[in-house]
Amino acid sequence: MNADTTSAGTRDEKTPPRREGATLTVEDLSVHYGGVCAVSSIGFTVEPGQSVGIIGANGAGKTSTLKALMGLVPRSGGRVTFGDTDLAKVRARDVVRHGIGYVPEGRHVFPGLTVEKNLMLGAYARSWRDTGTREALAGVYELFPVLAEMRSRLAGALSGGQQQMLAVGRALMARPRLILLDEPSMGLSPKLVEDILAVLLRLREEGLSLLLVEQNAKLTFEATSDCVVMENGEVAMTGTSRELRDDVRVRRIYLGL
Repeated sequence: MNADTTSAGTRDEKTPPRREGATLTVEDLSVHYGGVCAVSSIGFTVEPGQSVGIIGANGAGKTSTLKALMGLVPRSGGRVTFGDTDLAKVRARDVVRHGIGYVPEGRHVFPGLTVEKNLMLGAYARSWRDTGTREALAGVYELFPVLAEMRSRLAGALSGGQQQMLAVGRALMARPRLILLDEPSMGLSPKLVEDILAVLLRLREEGLSLLLVEQNAKLTFEATSDCVVMENGEVAMTGTSRELRDDVRVRRIYLGL
């Protein structure tokens, strides 16, 4: 892998302190679809409490990377661990049990179920019941008051922005230590993008580890402390979000400035 890597440099002073928890470590990860290489030997880490963004153009390998981490597509090479757990030995449906939440591209809520039933499905893998579930639900409703107001409404009747909030809330119901988000701003109005940014910043301040995949580079740089730039399935650059936001090459290619 030929990566043009910038040093981490001075971290954003607003970056929250690291908290105890598991580190996501990605080493030489590759993904192939037939004879086509979508991801080529990439590597990065997400430390406890760290917020990392992955940006790149369409076809850069961003979504394939997240799906490979979750076990939703086969890995053709490399190693992915979360703390002491080798995720290659974990079935996709069980990844959430190890403390990793996932918000897929396109939201994928259950339109024929109510908002509250959608949220409750997010807690299916947890061993705790009753008190823990109620506390998690209350936390989601506090974070997204509009979902509390619409708890009895069918998810299919919600707006795109409300469905995105529901998808994030559903992932939070499992009380993950790390949450993976794939294009949470896709198809949203500028105002709703700002709302999603506010939620991501709050989760970051609370110390939840974030791995954010986005085409919206401006959103990514504001929501994260560190960033990975992907190009043609490879890591082209890494650094702090502040460094990359001000990098001439990134501004020209990804921000159009």
